[in-house]
Amino acid sequence: MFKTLMETFAALVATPAAQAATAGSGVSEASAGTANVWHMVLSSGLVVQLVLALLVLFSLVTWAVIVSKYLAIRQARQQNRQFESLFWGATSLARARDAVASLPFSPLAAVFHRGYGELARIARLRAAGRLKGVSHPGLMENLRRALSQGQAAESTRLARTVTFLATCANTAPFIGLFGTVWGIMDAFRAIGASGTANLATVAPGIAEALVTTATGLFAAIPAVVFYNYFNRRLQVLDAGMESFRRHFLNLVELSQMDGAIPGPDAVAPDQLRPEA
Repeated sequence: MFKTLMETFAALVATPAAQAATAGSGVSEASAGTANVWHMVLSSGLVVQLVLALLVLFSLVTWAVIVSKYLAIRQARQQNRQFESLFWGATSLARARDAVASLPFSPLAAVFHRGYGELARIARLRAAGRLKGVSHPGLMENLRRALSQGQAAESTRLARTVTFLATCANTAPFIGLFGTVWGIMDAFRAIGASGTANLATVAPGIAEALVTTATGLFAAIPAVVFYNYFNRRLQVLDAGMESFRRHFLNLVELSQMDGAIPGPDAVAPDQLRPEA
């Protein structure tokens, strides 16, 4: 039934010339309506087939990257929301660390762990008396650097493999165009060998060559769309990490006692929760 509907639709939208060309033969084999793409692929030259195989591989990898990165970003956003609720509801950084231990895919949790580790290290060194003579700005700079390193590491992790989408979007059309040019060269070489240049001789070779251009666009278009989509999502996640980094530094600054950087147990996020 579906085949009959498609044949009817093709007959309705066909030009008068196409209708006249197919009136005598009807739709017996459905070959008058559409070309057999698989036949064109199998009958094309070795170079064209290699180009098609490469483009199909590009397309498969592209969709694998799209699916995996979409799931990873969605998971990161969900765990970020859970992290914010748990962190700002904790009575100390130590309790917050225990509460967010079950959020391994949250970028905010990763930045927090870097900051917590540096803050705990400063507290241990102070308890051991090894921070005498070390300035307060220097210690805050160490804390700021640790948070920035955590943010950079998470940004790099989240952006991993996204650059492949840009590579595919930029190169796949040109690879397809190369296959098309090569196929047209073969077609004209065959025309020269046969000594005839009628449409029946030219059309099959050119049609085979154009398949590579279509395949290149098929691989490139999703790569372009999702590369831009993921870039926007990554920018939002990075902005969230930057905002949390600033809030964490402010939290430590406001929790100072006698001008000294507080330990993790002395910082209470629930009392200094920023306004929404």
